[in-house]
Amino acid sequence: MLEALFQTFDEPEAGVALAARLSAFREELARRNLTAFIVPRADQQQNEYVAPSEERLAWLTGFTGSAGVAIVLRNEAALFVDGRYTLQAGKQVDARAWRIEPLVEPPPEAWLEKHLVAGDRLGFDPWLHTSAAVERFAAACAKAGAELIAVDTNPLDAVWTERPAPPLAPVTLHGEQFSGEAEAEKLKRITGEIERLGVEALVLSDSHAVAWTFNIRGGDVSHTPLPLSYALLPKGGRPTLFIDHRKLSNSVRDHLEKVANVADPGALTQKLTELGRGGTAIALDSATAADALSRLVSAAGGKPVRGSDPVSLLKAIKNPIEIKGTRAAHRRDAAALARFLAWIDREAPSGALTEIDAVEALETFRRETGALKDVSFPTISGTGPNGAIVHYRVTRKSNRRIVPGDLLLIDSGAQYEDGTTDVTRTIAIGPPTLEMCDRFTRVLRGHIAIARALFPDGTTGAQLDTLARQFLWQAGIDFEHGTGHGVGSYLSVHEGPARISKLGTTPLKRGMILSNEPGYYKTDAFGIRIENLVLVVGAEVAGAEKPVNAFETLTLAPIDRRLVDLNMLTGDELSWLNEYHERVRHEVRPHVDEATKVWLDAATAPLSL
Repeated sequence: MLEALFQTFDEPEAGVALAARLSAFREELARRNLTAFIVPRADQQQNEYVAPSEERLAWLTGFTGSAGVAIVLRNEAALFVDGRYTLQAGKQVDARAWRIEPLVEPPPEAWLEKHLVAGDRLGFDPWLHTSAAVERFAAACAKAGAELIAVDTNPLDAVWTERPAPPLAPVTLHGEQFSGEAEAEKLKRITGEIERLGVEALVLSDSHAVAWTFNIRGGDVSHTPLPLSYALLPKGGRPTLFIDHRKLSNSVRDHLEKVANVADPGALTQKLTELGRGGTAIALDSATAADALSRLVSAAGGKPVRGSDPVSLLKAIKNPIEIKGTRAAHRRDAAALARFLAWIDREAPSGALTEIDAVEALETFRRETGALKDVSFPTISGTGPNGAIVHYRVTRKSNRRIVPGDLLLIDSGAQYEDGTTDVTRTIAIGPPTLEMCDRFTRVLRGHIAIARALFPDGTTGAQLDTLARQFLWQAGIDFEHGTGHGVGSYLSVHEGPARISKLGTTPLKRGMILSNEPGYYKTDAFGIRIENLVLVVGAEVAGAEKPVNAFETLTLAPIDRRLVDLNMLTGDELSWLNEYHERVRHEVRPHVDEATKVWLDAATAPLSL
């Protein structure tokens, strides 16, 4: 098998190296007269995937998850992670140096209230936190009689002597054959949103919003074609795009300058200061704008207006060209998936394959499409107990052999210029146990409930979330992650603002792409997840008094029939599964080799009660 192009399996540093780093960091804090410091897993734009130069949390703690925060005090330290990463953090972090605490309930600020003492000086980097987060930390400090200190330079960077340089990946144009809308038209729509907000200008602090607005893509972070950048859009006049000029070819720069001024990122602070001097109201995205930006505007006399970035919702609603592209991307991806699943079924029962073999094989099948730009996130390939780690990432040390009796959970995705994919399948290696089949069928029923849902326009993800959990709840079990997240168009595989979860307050609109991924995880035993991407579409309902929406399933990959307990399915659920498999067979069969066709026919054969 060829070596994977986009993924590595190195184990994060541990032991003596990390202990020395924590000690050096504490010494630097003392030198700066700070008694504590907050280290988030974040860059200046709160990106999910960050450049190597921004991996401060991983460098300090050894924890490599995509969400978390560390708080270092003089004599103790805590790492805060959410439910997805509890098991992973326990395996990666030195328990002698760090306490692992929940990230959400209770939050880190509650821990601070109990552990700070009067007179403590808690430092933070204002470029790595939103203003809302800073306000929560300030309230905790006030209750403890401590002081919150915004630092000019990050003390961790002072001891990270081998910190990588910031990325300089070249920027490419994302043509209208993929984007479906010219930059000038997008800017007109955004201007209307700026007027609606009643402000004079809008700062785009989210590089995804910048990339979408100006139809550009890049490679500054892993797995998302992102050019790190900012933009300032005034209500009247030309916008300014702030991006390192070394990323731009002459032709790309010439194209961008047709609709915007182009400046280096360092010019943003000066521009905001000039704009703020007149008391100007400037809109900032509360989810991604660094607290430093709000401070800049306020210090100049301007009025920072925090709220939702209007581009986020515009970007989430895909246009007809983007929808056509994602359907094509999913058909292409489905052929690679079918080849992979057939290969796994053929080879895994021998016990010779490992989790890394599965990752490399799947990426190779996708590369052979000739269209793969990157994987959309590091493939989760977890067999047996590793499958119970929700966001498991295999390393050479953790790499486990796939053996009969296991469930193999494989969660993967691809970046193609015409669309982004994300799919999870759980595969029985040899005969499954009755418990495995019971849990799998409960997850499947929840997945089908979402896939078949009809809901009035304006329904939120929170209102649908219980559909996916109901059959697990009946057995007194649940899963500790959302049911679904938004997905971009050759952008982030995790895109806001819509999601299907207990916290999903954004109404679902036609044209949005989301995941449908209920699961179940038995610690130290196995994990189950079934994930398809779905598109919000209109539905015709006789006698409906308001517009009704539904989901069109985009992902085309067989669901393992060997794990289905038919006695647990209703007739409608069984019909959905058979119809889905018939569609998979019809759409994928013409694009695979003869051996895969034979496997596909068997894997999608109708089931009957």
